[in-house]
Amino acid sequence: MGQGPLRSTAGGNLPSELGRFIGRGGELAELGRLLESSRLVTVTGVGGVGKSRLVLAAARAAAEGARQRHCDGVWLAELATVRDPALLELALAEALELTDHTTRPPRTVLAEHLAGRRLLLVLDGFEQLVEECAGLVRELLRRCPGLHVLAAGRRPLALDGELAFPLAPPVPEEALALLTARACAADPAFAVTADNRAALVELCARLDGIPLALELAAGRLRTLSPAQVLARLEDRFALLTGGARGGLARHRALRTAIGWSHELCTPAERLLWARLSVFAGPFDLDAVEYVCAGPDLPVDEVLDLVGELLAQSLLVREETPAGVRFRMLETVRMYGAGWLESLGDAGRLRRRHRDWYVGLVTWCELDWFSPRQQEVAALVEVELPNVRLALECCLDEPDEAHLGQYLAGTLWFAWAGCGRLTEGRHWLERSLEPVDQAVEYESSRLKALWVLGYVAALQGDAAASMSALYECRDGAAQSGNPVAAAYAVHRMGCLALVSDDMARARELLGSALEQYRAAGELNSNVLMCQVELGMALAFLGDLPGALALCGEVREICEERGERWTKSYALYVLAYAALDAGRTREARRLLTECVAVNHLFHDLVGLVLALELLALVTVAEGDAAEAAVLQGAAEPMWGGVGLQLFGSGYFNAPRLMCRERAGELLGAERYAAYEAEGRELSREALVGRALSDPQERGGGVLRRTGRAGGGPRGSRRSTRAAADQP
Repeated sequence: MGQGPLRSTAGGNLPSELGRFIGRGGELAELGRLLESSRLVTVTGVGGVGKSRLVLAAARAAAEGARQRHCDGVWLAELATVRDPALLELALAEALELTDHTTRPPRTVLAEHLAGRRLLLVLDGFEQLVEECAGLVRELLRRCPGLHVLAAGRRPLALDGELAFPLAPPVPEEALALLTARACAADPAFAVTADNRAALVELCARLDGIPLALELAAGRLRTLSPAQVLARLEDRFALLTGGARGGLARHRALRTAIGWSHELCTPAERLLWARLSVFAGPFDLDAVEYVCAGPDLPVDEVLDLVGELLAQSLLVREETPAGVRFRMLETVRMYGAGWLESLGDAGRLRRRHRDWYVGLVTWCELDWFSPRQQEVAALVEVELPNVRLALECCLDEPDEAHLGQYLAGTLWFAWAGCGRLTEGRHWLERSLEPVDQAVEYESSRLKALWVLGYVAALQGDAAASMSALYECRDGAAQSGNPVAAAYAVHRMGCLALVSDDMARARELLGSALEQYRAAGELNSNVLMCQVELGMALAFLGDLPGALALCGEVREICEERGERWTKSYALYVLAYAALDAGRTREARRLLTECVAVNHLFHDLVGLVLALELLALVTVAEGDAAEAAVLQGAAEPMWGGVGLQLFGSGYFNAPRLMCRERAGELLGAERYAAYEAEGRELSREALVGRALSDPQERGGGVLRRTGRAGGGPRGSRRSTRAAADQP
């Protein structure tokens, strides 16, 4: 089991402003007016001119001043690190914190999600996918009348109705203010004086006022006087202007600024700059030391060199959920990539980068079965751009397809446990495309196959799941791989479980568990197999057997610090407690289950626990609150998949809650409370589910008497209801 969504925030996902936004008052006001008159506005301009900062400032202003127009929030999608067109729609879904585990095309999911909403979508850095992005934006705007798009790129999307907003460098006064502010940030003792003002004004003019160029120059004012900076720029201006004949002066000025900054770096700093260009998105110091160090760049010098590049504004430091990371501005990265190619070292560095992230993912898989599960989930989310780049590196080389299969398979915990089923299926299917492969790499192929079968089962795609799992089982038999065979049988049992074939699920899951034990395998997957067997037994009426299995899982998880699988064991234990009428124990187990599921963003575990908790709430005496919880859980099923949605066993608590609470409240009041629940955000819902029932006061059932037993109390009626259209 197990699928997890991204976090959900009703107001959007705009980052906080790290530095004061300087100048651009006129442009900001004009951009605001354009957003009122058009549903698509694109800010264009040369790299480094300040497009991203301006659109973020405009987006923040829209979030504050146009709450009614964008009542569903303002959302930022940063696309600069997305290279594969197949991942564009997933990147937008991720930015919108949208989860869908079905086999529906991501574009359909996006359109359906946005169709009834009023929000502003900010797209930044789409140049490498301009055609694909234009097609997607065209369709979304056509199908979603409440959607507005604010984009930033070096060229417009060229769509009907688009208003292009060419962004010029700031006026001289604003350029000087920006240069001064950034210089003061680098050196608090810096000040504009009568002696240096003329040189600063000339420096702004020679760099055409381009913000990125000014920020690079400001980094140098920490050690050089304005006159010295200007003199050094003058010395290299003719050499570094370059560019194509007839090209824009601003392009040449930007190249001058970056090239000049490159010239002022020491040889070691230049070498590190070039090697850092192999990273995509944020990276940490450990990765830099592994990937970039070598005989010509000693590892014990890397930290100081990173500090120097940071001081020169060539790197940006940022705090992430996984700790401190560094990021290279895209224009700066591209310049470094050109130098790396000219050095003839790009291929070797890409392989070093790939090896680091293959190793990182390997350790993450091991750490998933430990108290570090939460940290692993945060780490994978932060490192995803680099993991994608490593996958691309593997799959672009036919001789390294086995590494791609290994990496895609090893990431099972990210695909199934962290809400990335659609992306996981993309990489798994791509890694398994026909290719000649040596026999010694068969284990990597088998792992990719069972993970693909797992992902497809959770998406409700039984045909694709069985195809992959049968191939894995047969391949495991031929190659003598008992562990892969156990995983194949396990996931066949998982598919039977979500397909309501409990007898077959019991048989397959029991067999897989025996095979795991014979092979000495113990991890989150093995424990999940035991929990799933417990679910099958519980649904078949063998509650003592289910309690024994899941109680053992609970003990092992507590000993190992494992929480994700434990939450599913708690669900089964709560199911049995409610069936026995022990509502207080059931609530205690389910609140812990909800907390863990929310922590790991596990949608399936969360919705199952919430619906069982709603049934507990009916039994406790609060039909109104049960209806609210049920209404809030209901929309989650749309992203889980038709297989689970149509399961009579998994849906019995929901149908029973609806029947009992509806009888006590009446159809009209039940519908009103259910509608109230649908309006709750994910955070508000979880907070409500974890609250003390006594704080809410008496409920309907407390006044009228208890409404029956647990989830098996009316099995025949709930199965009949599940079969209704």
